[in-house]
Amino acid sequence: MPQADPDNSVRLQKVLATAGVGSRRACEDLIFRRRVTVNGRVAKLGDKVDPAKAEILVDGQRVITNTKMVYLAMNKPRGVVSSMEDEKGRNELADFLGTFEQRIFHVGRLDADSEGLLLLTNDGALAHKLMHPSYGISKTYLAEVLGPLPRTVGRRLLGGIELEDGPAKVDAFKLVDALGKTAQVEIVLHEGRKHIVRRMMDEVGHPVTRLIRTAVGPIRLGDMRPGGFRHLSNAEIAALFKAVGDSDQVFGDDELVDDED
Repeated sequence: MPQADPDNSVRLQKVLATAGVGSRRACEDLIFRRRVTVNGRVAKLGDKVDPAKAEILVDGQRVITNTKMVYLAMNKPRGVVSSMEDEKGRNELADFLGTFEQRIFHVGRLDADSEGLLLLTNDGALAHKLMHPSYGISKTYLAEVLGPLPRTVGRRLLGGIELEDGPAKVDAFKLVDALGKTAQVEIVLHEGRKHIVRRMMDEVGHPVTRLIRTAVGPIRLGDMRPGGFRHLSNAEIAALFKAVGDSDQVFGDDELVDDED
């Protein structure tokens, strides 16, 4: 972070450049063209801001300038519980994440037998929205199930089935591969009930033998190794804010449910 004055104020173009908006000269041009606002007013060249407190928008999209904010994506391995401090001493997320100055927490969870994408952050407001059912954030899974798989399975899941705790249906269903007695399917849903994917597949007679979450809203797992994690890019954070309909989005260059699947 650029050197701040005693009152923690820093030249605006330096703050924007450090946040990844562009070069300092490019940021000066954005300010000159009145495309930057600070705390609701149009910024001008020479303005100074406190990076930890100012609300800065470029073209109406918020820039995250508080360096204490953390947004991570992790590939949770199978056999690891979604906990930062497991009271039973089992393998936990903290074993892979190392030490952060800030206290971070996972957004939702995956059960120990499931693997794949898990988001972590210290942004409580965003985490709340990502988990709340009213925002309808989709989750995508790659499931290996017992086959062979008749075509009626997809139609049943799309049309809705009855579980012990009420009806459930998927948003999208696709057969990815068929390998004799097993099949791989992609399932998209915004449900967050416990073990929802496994219970739905059990109900249609094709139990899950392996379950990988490959996406949460606009964030994809990609080729991250099991146990690995990475910081989200500005563009990915922007996409998350957009997904929850937050008017304060992030500028980028490139009752709660518990979604234990």
